[in-house]
Amino acid sequence: MNSIERRINGLEAIKVTFLTENIARVQLSRDGTFGQSALNRYGFILEPKPEKESVAVTENGDSFTLQTGAAKISWDGKTLTVDDMKRNKTVLEQTGFSFAGKSAAAAFAATPEEDWAGFGDQTRERLFHRGQVADLWVRNVKSYAPVPFFMSTRGVAVLVNTTHHVVFDMGKKKADEFSWRDKRGEIDYYIMVGDGFRTLLDLYTSLTGRPKLPPLWAFGLWYICRTQANDCEAVNDALNFRREKIPCDVLGLEPGWMETNYDGSVDKKWSNDRFPIPPYCQKGPHNFFNAIKRMGFRFELWLCNDYDLTYEEERRLSRQAVGNEAVEAKGVFHANAEVDEHFGHPLYADKLTKKDEPWFEHLKKFVDQGADFFKQDGAYQVCEHPDRLWGNGMKDEEAHNLYPLLYSRQMHESFEDYTNRRAVVFTPAGWTGFQAWCGTWTGDTGGRLDTLGAMLNTSFVGHAWSTNDMEVAQPEGIHFGYLQPWSQINSWNYFRMPWVQGDKLCGMHKFYANLRARLIPYIYSWAKHSCQTGWPLMIPLALEFTDDGNCRDNLHQYLLGRDLLVTIYKKEAYFPDGKWKSFWTGEVVEGGANREIDWPSNRGGGLYLRAGAIVPLGPVMQYRGEKPVDLVELIVYPDARETTFELYEDDGVTFAYRDGACTVTEIRTRREGAFAYVKVGETQGDYEGKPTHRKWCFSIAAEMYPKSVSVNGVGLSGKEWAFDEKTGFVRVSPLPGALELKIEF
Repeated sequence: MNSIERRINGLEAIKVTFLTENIARVQLSRDGTFGQSALNRYGFILEPKPEKESVAVTENGDSFTLQTGAAKISWDGKTLTVDDMKRNKTVLEQTGFSFAGKSAAAAFAATPEEDWAGFGDQTRERLFHRGQVADLWVRNVKSYAPVPFFMSTRGVAVLVNTTHHVVFDMGKKKADEFSWRDKRGEIDYYIMVGDGFRTLLDLYTSLTGRPKLPPLWAFGLWYICRTQANDCEAVNDALNFRREKIPCDVLGLEPGWMETNYDGSVDKKWSNDRFPIPPYCQKGPHNFFNAIKRMGFRFELWLCNDYDLTYEEERRLSRQAVGNEAVEAKGVFHANAEVDEHFGHPLYADKLTKKDEPWFEHLKKFVDQGADFFKQDGAYQVCEHPDRLWGNGMKDEEAHNLYPLLYSRQMHESFEDYTNRRAVVFTPAGWTGFQAWCGTWTGDTGGRLDTLGAMLNTSFVGHAWSTNDMEVAQPEGIHFGYLQPWSQINSWNYFRMPWVQGDKLCGMHKFYANLRARLIPYIYSWAKHSCQTGWPLMIPLALEFTDDGNCRDNLHQYLLGRDLLVTIYKKEAYFPDGKWKSFWTGEVVEGGANREIDWPSNRGGGLYLRAGAIVPLGPVMQYRGEKPVDLVELIVYPDARETTFELYEDDGVTFAYRDGACTVTEIRTRREGAFAYVKVGETQGDYEGKPTHRKWCFSIAAEMYPKSVSVNGVGLSGKEWAFDEKTGFVRVSPLPGALELKIEF
């Protein structure tokens, strides 16, 4: 038995269910029945089949205990206690609950040293929430992607199972208590028990979905034209990126591409004035979008959406239940009645939605013309619809937070089904599980320092693909904008093209765009790791260095992947324990303290290698696929602790990697006494397009001039390596194949 139910005070009841040894669900009911939320109904929570054989149940009157090898949940008739069995400690204590009107509330004891991280994008001012209120409701700008999930420093995480408005008081009203009030009217939450945030995020994303690996080109630079642009300006923007040698993979259009501005209907079409498409060649090859794609760009179109997506969700559920047979509608008029064609039945108040047609159907014509993805603007999806009854019977109080999830998943699945290519879904909005279906930008909040708070808070709920609208006219914004999981320049109503920012700033764009293009093998490998574990690509310091209290309030630094520390906007930085080497100057900083930092005048912020770092750089490409990745430079910072890196590669576009069509090359490094070692293993696996003649060159951090450098036991000549005293790197010329490099000092 993995589940148990008990009555409380006659009508009320409690139900506890273990799903795995680390994950349990607690439900408290006002009337003895236990419902399912919209997250359960539509599969945004993926409950595994219970592990019945691993749960021990004991009962004693009104009390009971359920125990696995990892956790124990006890109910004494009034309070519920959760213990971590592996660490032999109590991690959660529910002390009360209540039902009032349509709401339900739950209260828990808070220990003095306890703090909590999570809740997604509902604040940009903090990462930990003790003494704060988290008000979770999808709102324009204020809270685009709130998530009712949090992790405690005690080693437990909680996901409240709701799509309704829910408000958390994390010790503000009472310092020794945290609580929430859910307008769903039920107390329904999942408990995850684990030693540390890494384990808890893994459990959470196993329950709500891992990120899906997007195409390789998604990690290049994106440029979105002015909303006033026409076909000529769009083509010239694309051409200027190529002429200026600024690597860029995506060119997109804002709302001005449509005949009717902000057209949310299924009848949208190209603006005949700005983007005329001859009727005799709707798909090209001579149209403006064909010219853009011939220059190697992927193509994006802006969307707004107020379509009722719940009809399609119900169809999908019906198909899962009874197959694909259509249900014949029954007439309502008398057989001999004279029918007036003006008064069909039923008559829907929603004049926009074609209830028998999925939203994606009308987008297929644009995909056929070359659209590779759509920018799903906040627009109507973040607006409340207080008088709307949705097609599945929900009122907006339940459907509002659900809508962004339906939008992203339907877009993702429909695009992949139609094209047989990996999808890119781009939106500012989300709720529980959004990390599995989309990438986000921080909406209409610009590209300055405060946007990082939003991105880091979504990292704390397992979100991997985040970005903002790059601030292109200041060095700090350029530095920040290019060193994110995704990177975009959005001209919107302005002139944000790099080449009109002046010589200095344009030069910085060229430098950072080239750096980003070279970093993609590193970024893509850690992106694959995110898809396997739920660990974000942009990592808050407080998530990586959980026990270092100095990291908790840090909102101007992060790790990009494991090995690159990025500082933005400020000349003071905190360096966690260990050594950190400036990517720009080679200066080595001892960790464990705040430091005043600086950077060269042609850079916009700090970038540091972590001790033990392995960072592969590919060749500069103007777009993905322009040339093979046949030379990889490994930037390595050997440490006494051996570190490994798995260089992951696949064809970057298809689903073949899901069947194992990929390669992994393991790279190791360590520092041992007077020697530093770097080992490049044999590349394992295969895929179509795999480089066949790859060579490796090296930049290896060193404090002094080496005595010798050898490869596979054979010494290299002075022409094959050199020591850069200014930056403190040993540079080794290209070498083929698997190898072990040894440096003696």
